Amino acid sequence: MKIRFLLVLFIFTGALASHAQNADSLYFRQHYDLKEYRIPMRDGAELFTAVYTPKDKSKDYPILLNRTCYNASQYSNFNYSSYPSRYLIEDGYILAFQDVRGRYMSDGEFDNMRPNIPGNNRRNKKDIDESSDTYDTIDWMIKKIKGNNGRVGMYGISYPGHYTAAGMIDAHPALKASSPQAPIADFFFDDFHHQGAYLESYTAAFAVFGYQKDSLTRDPWYMDKLMRLYGNPAADAYDFYLKLGPLKNITKNYHHDNFFWNQIVEHPNYDEFWQKRNILPHLKDIDHAVMTVGGWFDAEDLYGPLNIYKTVEATSSKAKNSIVMGPWDHGGWAREKGKTVHNHIYFGDSISSFYLKNIERKFFAHHLKEDGPDTLPEAYMFDTGAKKWETFDTWPPKEIEPISLYFGENGQLSINEPIDKKAVFEYTSDPKKPVPYTSQIEGLTFTPRRYMSDDQRQASRRPDVLTFETDVLEDDRVLAGEIMAKLKVAMTGTDADFIVKLIDVYPNDHENYEHNPDNIIMGGYQQLVRAEVFRGRFRNSFENPEPFVPGEPSDVNFRLQDILHTFKKGHRIMIQVHSTWFPYIDRNPQKYVDNIYKANEDDFIKSTIKVFGSSSIEVGGTQDCCAPEPFRTANENPIKD
Repeated sequence: MKIRFLLVLFIFTGALASHAQNADSLYFRQHYDLKEYRIPMRDGAELFTAVYTPKDKSKDYPILLNRTCYNASQYSNFNYSSYPSRYLIEDGYILAFQDVRGRYMSDGEFDNMRPNIPGNNRRNKKDIDESSDTYDTIDWMIKKIKGNNGRVGMYGISYPGHYTAAGMIDAHPALKASSPQAPIADFFFDDFHHQGAYLESYTAAFAVFGYQKDSLTRDPWYMDKLMRLYGNPAADAYDFYLKLGPLKNITKNYHHDNFFWNQIVEHPNYDEFWQKRNILPHLKDIDHAVMTVGGWFDAEDLYGPLNIYKTVEATSSKAKNSIVMGPWDHGGWAREKGKTVHNHIYFGDSISSFYLKNIERKFFAHHLKEDGPDTLPEAYMFDTGAKKWETFDTWPPKEIEPISLYFGENGQLSINEPIDKKAVFEYTSDPKKPVPYTSQIEGLTFTPRRYMSDDQRQASRRPDVLTFETDVLEDDRVLAGEIMAKLKVAMTGTDADFIVKLIDVYPNDHENYEHNPDNIIMGGYQQLVRAEVFRGRFRNSFENPEPFVPGEPSDVNFRLQDILHTFKKGHRIMIQVHSTWFPYIDRNPQKYVDNIYKANEDDFIKSTIKVFGSSSIEVGGTQDCCAPEPFRTANENPIKD
């Protein structure tokens, strides 16, 4: 059971490693003192906080705060798991790890993405949110912990990244530097959903986020619920979820008593429940340094870092705002593996160490210690095709020209020149035989990660997948910025999902890589660069879905998130379009029902779907429709403040 717990905990945090007493742990013990506190909040609740203070008392130190729902007490007893990095530990900071309200050793009730109270609530002595809890924590530490220099920084990966972003709102004056890393911005677009489509791969996660503890504890209280799925995990998730059937069977068999699952079931659309949990509209008038960090291959939280950065850029002129995006999966920058390999693709050596030493370390040193010049660029972005770091004064970069991609007969893909706007391409989507999301057999895992750069040949050979590719490129082609799918579609059913993929097709004579198994052939490899799903019912409003009229052409426009990728000379650019992506995404019945979480087996029908030649994929720059969430246009569901 202990082994299972450690494995699951690793998966959920994305940044934790073994707690063995290694050389770094020994350094930690030799150079720091540990004390545990219960810090009082304005409403009387007390939040457990483990604080490490340097033994050297000859100078004062800034405080680095990490607020987490993943058990702050695991950091007690000098356990070290490369978080924060050894560079920060060696530089000397007061390190604070806090259980957020309602988790582990802290008082109160847990609320997923607890709604922010609009306006300046710092004078309010009763109402609380994550921002007020952060404010009260910082205020107490500045006054009570000896040897601090009056400056505080925050950092966190994944859910702790969200808590870092929440702490930026109506911030305490002592907060000088925040680094939300792989942060959640909005659970309707991050993690549990992608643009309203449910991530079926997240089914096990509800055990961690959907049960309240009944006492202060250093141990997880939800293990028996988690073992409902992991007690005898399936070796083939595709087969498991197909046999499980409609989402209503998840309620029946696994999550009937889970408060968060039941909230999702009762709120299938982007109503007030979700809108008030969106952090983006509240990121206003931030006046300190912000460095948002993400991974181009983060299957969990890619939307969050990109849109938090863009929102702060749009709303907070006083903020020193920057972004870092590297060739990592979820939290991959927090630990060095030597060679950076995602799935089958090698990107270079010691890339995480470069970030930790030359970017993160310098960011906190300058803003919290006034140590060293402020030399970091606005955007430190890794080109996943050229496999090198690039720096930009703005993101998206203005100097890289946008392109438009158009579909043509016989699988043609044209750059910047429409081929035939009257052409029609069609496929039959059968939810009982969905397109797999990966070329590999995956067991019952939490949010699979490898697929983000996986070979797409298995999909391009299916009749229910439209595939278009350019001629061989005569020169390198750099694509940078936002991607917008502008589809004109019609169907025989009344609802459908649309998955659009941007793919890098390798030359047929491309050499194999030494790090791969012998059966992985790189000649003709179709590397996924970016993909996204969109639930068609939300094409006009995420809050008020509507069915398609069979046979009637409709516009379906949606974002795929940003990229920086060089398609090299000799490669091709490919686009794929299809309507199932299983079991990463749940299956759309394709017959419109009010609530897919309550759909019956007989609601799932085949649908013949047409995509018209007037469709296009726009790549680069900032797309007109693609402003950060609080600034969406009217037909994209404006957010209520």
